[in-house]
Amino acid sequence: MTVTRLDQGQRYRPRMAFLKKIEALMMEMQNPDKGIKTQTQTVMVTDIPHAVTGNDILQWILQRLQVTQEEALHLGDLFVKYGYIYPLQEPKNLTLKPDGSLYRFQTPYFWPVQGWPADDTDYAIYLAKKNIKRKGILEEYEKEHYNMLNQKINYKWDFVIMQAKEQYKAGKERKKADRYALDCQERAYWLVNRTPPGMLDVLEYGVDRVTDPNENKKKTMEVYRREIMYYQQSIMKSRVKSSVSLGGLVKYSEQFLSSDPILSGCLPSNPWITDDPDFWDFNAKLVEIPTRMRVERWAFNFSELIRDPKGRQNFQLFLKKEFSGENLSFWEACEDLKYGDQSKVKEKAEEIYKLFLAPGARRWINIDGTTMGITVKGLKHPHRYVLDAAQTHIYMLMKK
Repeated sequence: MTVTRLDQGQRYRPRMAFLKKIEALMMEMQNPDKGIKTQTQTVMVTDIPHAVTGNDILQWILQRLQVTQEEALHLGDLFVKYGYIYPLQEPKNLTLKPDGSLYRFQTPYFWPVQGWPADDTDYAIYLAKKNIKRKGILEEYEKEHYNMLNQKINYKWDFVIMQAKEQYKAGKERKKADRYALDCQERAYWLVNRTPPGMLDVLEYGVDRVTDPNENKKKTMEVYRREIMYYQQSIMKSRVKSSVSLGGLVKYSEQFLSSDPILSGCLPSNPWITDDPDFWDFNAKLVEIPTRMRVERWAFNFSELIRDPKGRQNFQLFLKKEFSGENLSFWEACEDLKYGDQSKVKEKAEEIYKLFLAPGARRWINIDGTTMGITVKGLKHPHRYVLDAAQTHIYMLMKK
């Protein structure tokens, strides 16, 4: 099999250099002369062509890179997790087993470096086909995605079902070995591109860069003028003196000294040296009456108040009296989007927009037009930090 490298002009993506290195190793690994020898292997009384064992992959990495066994196993795991190699015996387990477990090389068309978007329609067709094949028996997260996609693209659901039936029918006409290998390949692809809850999403790139830093552009006089102006402004910018910086650190340490239970001790007793659990009970996340030290800490700054669940609960009661309780609810929803599951980022971003930002929203929040424009534009390609501008605006509004 001939493997050709294709550059889709996406070199500026944060992990692209890392994927390019994996890609180069994968081409060497599939080299007919110096690579791993593939052969027909039996899986569940089915002969699968072009299969390799996990031990063969591990030994090739050891000989080619001259690394330790642990490093070689970790690199092999990355090959499987990024979808360059997929398992034949345990398709759900994207790890490299250094034994006789069987694997196959993923088609270069589906390599992550190509950057093809995992389209909702394609994923819906895959789930519908799997639903037909297994007669409604899907994983819990797949059922949720199936129902969600049914509502989201309901206008073309007939097309999705028709394509699923056609693909299922075409699959039954293939040889048993090809059908089994293609099923494993397809499942591995969607495990990588639509990560189940609890699994690490290895393809989470973060925010795309607007420009390609590797691109060689011809600079004009105007570009040089802007660069000179930028550097002049940077030189003129004031810097904080070391004495001022250290003074701020000392002041911060003195302020928080009394609130540090390890340095200043804690009441009613120290739970690290006694069996008395009262300290943990008094300082639980939500208690009926907070301790004096806890309330005093809220007065240090607004971030201390909003970071404490009990403080945030009391602040929410105050906001409701001011008829602005939706502000804190929006801030909490943004925090959940930022630190929640990657697989639900798009769904959560759409829910937040409908609940807080859309015209006529049930809990509409008041933000300026510029911030709203930035947010709406970012929601076309949602990511963890797409609502940062709106969240910062609401945070400053609550603080003041």
